[in-house]
Amino acid sequence: MDHSEHRHHETPGHDGHERHEQHAQDEHRHAHHRHAPGTSWRTAAQATLHCLTGCAIGEVLGMVIGTAAGLGNAGTVVVSIALAFVFGYALTMRGVLRAGLPVRQALKVALAADTVSIAVMELIDNTVMVGVPGAMDAGLSQALFWISLAVSLVLAFVLTTPVNRWMIGRGKGHAVVHAYH
Repeated sequence: MDHSEHRHHETPGHDGHERHEQHAQDEHRHAHHRHAPGTSWRTAAQATLHCLTGCAIGEVLGMVIGTAAGLGNAGTVVVSIALAFVFGYALTMRGVLRAGLPVRQALKVALAADTVSIAVMELIDNTVMVGVPGAMDAGLSQALFWISLAVSLVLAFVLTTPVNRWMIGRGKGHAVVHAYH
């Protein structure tokens, strides 16, 4: 590649070579993502399952807390969503912290990797829970509550997997975590 057209980066008092190298690295990274082969469904399913694990822990815990505490539907959903994000991010951070990243950087990676995936899952599973007549009002000892929750999590997995496949194929979402495994 002829980089002679990039001479405009060189300005008095600045090291044009450093800017040129950074530009070349950026071009290489972007070219790599453009020409990367399609993401497999297996990779997307594994990323979704990883994300679902944290979401499910938070979602179930939030539903149990909200139901046991007698919170209304809105309060229970808010607690469930908050805990799903906390546990989802925590599971990702655990892995990248083990890879040696500082906490602040690990949080940035977790936010980049999981935010869209968790948001889609939470939208789906809470819509199901609220949409199934009586599911949110059922007690923890009732099958309707647990069956609705299980179905909501399965649907969240099925509908979020294509989203994660699309994102990973573009170097986003769980793709940012792969560098730390």
